[in-house]
Amino acid sequence: MPAKRIGILTGGGDVPGLNSVIKTVVYRGSEIDCEVIGIRRGWEGLTHVNLDDPASRARYVLPLNRENTRTIDRTGGTYLHSSRTNPAKMKVLPPVVKGVEFPKTEVTKKGVTSVVYDMTGRVLKNVETLGLDYLIAIGGDDTLSYAARLDSEGFKVIAIPKTMDNDVRNTEYCIGFSTAITRATEAIERQRTTVGSHERIGIFRIFGRDAGYTALYTAYVTSMRCCIPEYKFNLQHLIELLITDKQYNPSNYALIILSEGAEWEGYQVKEVGEADAFGHKKKMNVGEDLAEEIKRSTGEETIVSDLTYDLRSGSPDFVDKMVASTFASMAMDCIQQGQHGVMMAISHGCYAAVPIPDPKLGSRRVDLETMYNTRRYRPNYANKLGLPIFLTRA
Repeated sequence: MPAKRIGILTGGGDVPGLNSVIKTVVYRGSEIDCEVIGIRRGWEGLTHVNLDDPASRARYVLPLNRENTRTIDRTGGTYLHSSRTNPAKMKVLPPVVKGVEFPKTEVTKKGVTSVVYDMTGRVLKNVETLGLDYLIAIGGDDTLSYAARLDSEGFKVIAIPKTMDNDVRNTEYCIGFSTAITRATEAIERQRTTVGSHERIGIFRIFGRDAGYTALYTAYVTSMRCCIPEYKFNLQHLIELLITDKQYNPSNYALIILSEGAEWEGYQVKEVGEADAFGHKKKMNVGEDLAEEIKRSTGEETIVSDLTYDLRSGSPDFVDKMVASTFASMAMDCIQQGQHGVMMAISHGCYAAVPIPDPKLGSRRVDLETMYNTRRYRPNYANKLGLPIFLTRA
């Protein structure tokens, strides 16, 4: 019998670096007599699985070893696959629990009332049936909000933060962030040739529903203007800045990058489709709306580019591989020491184990006073001496 049996899952959107976490957990586990069980498709793997059905078990439960994880860190995505499932707020119960009663709550949003079910009891039963001693949950705000819930219910959870938005509280860095910035920078530098050749204004939209870190840091390293969700900008002032940039550029073009959640005064980003398990709808492209305003106001032609899903595809860069592997090793150290309810993090520039963030606090957001110039719509480049490498403290 192994000393401990550890479950591991990835939830929410994939980012480069997830497979490095999975592989490192498996390899460290083999060295300290721990068996590692992969839970496939995120939290869905613990709500939808029928452990008495071999086919269902094969779909959702994957024993991991050195052989089947040996090469997975060479690619992006997640070997365990993912989903946006929230066991505490299930809109539709899976067929496997037909006839079973679960606690339910009525939720009203924008005048529409719906019923959601809390399947935490089933999740706890399934981890017990699987014989798990610990669960390592890798995810962003949404995935980790349920990780905190599960740990509060008495099952031991270790959290590892990942998101291109870099907006998880209690950490200065989340897996996937560096690769996203690297890819965004490369894409923008490539597209400069087209924007410049046609003497237009290039508008780039990037992930960042509630926090502007991805737009801000991309702007930081490309010397662009940016607009972020934390600050509603003045539309006319932004247009004037872009026209001035274009006039003073020898190639007669200008660039701006927008977080998907960026808004100007008197404007709200439109949402479409059904909300996901955590209440989020897809946002319409604010870049297209800004392009229309620029055209109407000045007659200037624009090029709009959506830098979203391409940034989460492919292999991780060096930073994400290193942080992912280190977070995984730290998680195994915590398990050896009997810790739980903690998240692997970077704090004050150093690796740390911190409490899993309180979901009620929401996303970590850009500090406008120190990081953003609200008149120039640019990153703040001054006063960085003494700050950690990622320029913010958790």
